[in-house]
Amino acid sequence: MNSRSLWSPRVRTIAIGLLLALVFAALVTVAQAQTYAVIHNFSGGGDGGNPHVGLTMDAAGNFYGTTYNGGNQTCSGGCGIVFRLARSGSSWVLNPIYSFAGGRDGAHPYSRVAIARDGTLYGTTYQGGTGCAGAGCGTVFHLTPSPTAPRTALASWNEEVLYRFTGEEDGANPQGDLALDQAGNIYGTTLLGGSTSCSYGGCGVIYELRPSGRAWTQTVLYSPQLDSSGYTPTGGVILDRSGNLYGVFGAGGQYLSGAVYELSPPGSNWTEQTIYLFTSSYDGGRPVGGLIFDSTGNLYGTTTSGGDPVNENGTAFELSPVNGGWNFNAFYLFCCFTEVDPADKLLIDSAGNLYGTTVSNGNYNDGTVYKLSYSTAGWTSTNLHNFDGSDGSGPMSIVVSDANGNFYGTATWGGTSGTGCSGGFGCGVIWEITQ
Repeated sequence: MNSRSLWSPRVRTIAIGLLLALVFAALVTVAQAQTYAVIHNFSGGGDGGNPHVGLTMDAAGNFYGTTYNGGNQTCSGGCGIVFRLARSGSSWVLNPIYSFAGGRDGAHPYSRVAIARDGTLYGTTYQGGTGCAGAGCGTVFHLTPSPTAPRTALASWNEEVLYRFTGEEDGANPQGDLALDQAGNIYGTTLLGGSTSCSYGGCGVIYELRPSGRAWTQTVLYSPQLDSSGYTPTGGVILDRSGNLYGVFGAGGQYLSGAVYELSPPGSNWTEQTIYLFTSSYDGGRPVGGLIFDSTGNLYGTTTSGGDPVNENGTAFELSPVNGGWNFNAFYLFCCFTEVDPADKLLIDSAGNLYGTTVSNGNYNDGTVYKLSYSTAGWTSTNLHNFDGSDGSGPMSIVVSDANGNFYGTATWGGTSGTGCSGGFGCGVIWEITQ
């Protein structure tokens, strides 16, 4: 299966053209002594189809996730679902806990769910709600377990729509991870809406939702413009211990290649600081996957372009805080046949190794799961798995790890069921790599 053909017009529109062309070159080392398994094949029906993001793990080792399609067929291809995946003996059981209905309810989630301290879930839908020429500009939702059914039962959760975007100054089409602070406020990003200086639908916004009794109030913390600071915030936001927000702009900036930003809350007005502007040279360009922190406060992320001057398959980068500023280091240049389009944020382990997925290429041109390791000779890449279509294709997923060091994620297409999804390319899978 060739995953390049899987980029439907809808998916290209959602990604805003940020995942770039495929390039072929040489192989890298394939990891040994690990076992890959598909633990769920999506069918496109009630269990959902085409997960565009990865999983979120709770304290008990259960996983929660979303699918862009499947579920309620009010929408073409299904409006998408939220699911729970839990072990049952030696197997895994997937339970759809909510199926979106489209319209004002929301449709097509394009972000992971966030788990609050009380075990309830928050998330967004890319469409549905109101506005945006009838498709809906997206929603923010809250899911709680039914009070009359145990959490282990196959019962739907209760949904409340907290906010419906209008496509105006408040933004449109939310995408990327949400961040929750200690006070219960929600922070996130939209790809579109906001300033109309970006002619293709807006420059996007970074927003906050605050609870006020039974209602929620949205505040736009920063509305990017078509200027030298960057626009189209992607991948959501993360919070540091001081309450500052960090994220990436997938486009714009002085070199039209995106940027990394910080938002600081001094009093009532948030201040945006661009802490790095990409050039699409050796440093990379067009980041889409968001950021992570390590234990000492360094930031890590990936880009989808730039890097190796021949292949320009993107970079992995680090930003380190130094004397009130930030030092940038593109420490790994993706190149070669197995390394194209890192599409989501990284995972870091206790030893400082980094893990991620690439949407395309690999041995079968269906994407990879990779590991980046440091030694005195520098950083090296190891492929933990090469997707071949039948076991998944086109992963746009963060890698998550359990207490035993096993890895989990999703692939958007491929698998052995649901061939009617996305033009017959399969409805996607959930995968596991055991050590």
